[in-house]
Amino acid sequence: MGTRVLVIGAGGLGSSVLPLLAQAGVPLTVLDDDVVSLSNLQRQLLYRTEDVGRSKAEAAAARLRAMVPGADVEARLERLAPENAFVLARDARLVVDGSDNFATRFLANDACVLAGTSLVHGGILRFTGQVLTVVPMAGGCYRCLFEAPPPEGSVPSCAEAGVLGALCGVVGAWMAEAALRLLAGKAPAQGLLVYDALDARVRRVGLGRDRACAVCGDAPTIRDLDPAHYAAPGCAA
Repeated sequence: MGTRVLVIGAGGLGSSVLPLLAQAGVPLTVLDDDVVSLSNLQRQLLYRTEDVGRSKAEAAAARLRAMVPGADVEARLERLAPENAFVLARDARLVVDGSDNFATRFLANDACVLAGTSLVHGGILRFTGQVLTVVPMAGGCYRCLFEAPPPEGSVPSCAEAGVLGALCGVVGAWMAEAALRLLAGKAPAQGLLVYDALDARVRRVGLGRDRACAVCGDAPTIRDLDPAHYAAPGCAA
């Protein structure tokens, strides 16, 4: 286990999580192969207009160093993939996943479970946000909650369905709080935290380890990060 926290995705959630962790003195690795887009600036508050077209990972690292003198931030211009996920998870002290697609979410979960590294997952869509903390074998994982990626096209992306920009700040703060709690050696909150911004309502969904889970169950069938595990039905692997 390493000393750095790996943050997957430097978009809306990532750009909310990263400053909070950097301000707390956490050494960070930012993983993102995308570039800053003008249309996303309303929810990606870490960036400015002059960053448009620039690598998100590099722009985020530069902004964090400017905000927090001495901040230890590494930028990696790559996407989480079956070829690198296990090593990245194994070498991290903790993984924070703010990705925006199911393939990456399942891959991050499985890599962390196989590597024995704790994971904080966050997701947003329209007016709803969710946060899940995964401590391998101590409770349920993302795959215990959602068995496999949904069929292609069955769930709209943020780009298709939209998202309330302010929700990134709310969920990002919860993700940072969960990460700092784990780093401090405190017990994680159990279950899935769900926030409905329209009703200003928070609920927690209980989640224990599914003994039939394909990755953390009693007889796991996922023992490596085969790309076939991360292709939604109807998608090419």
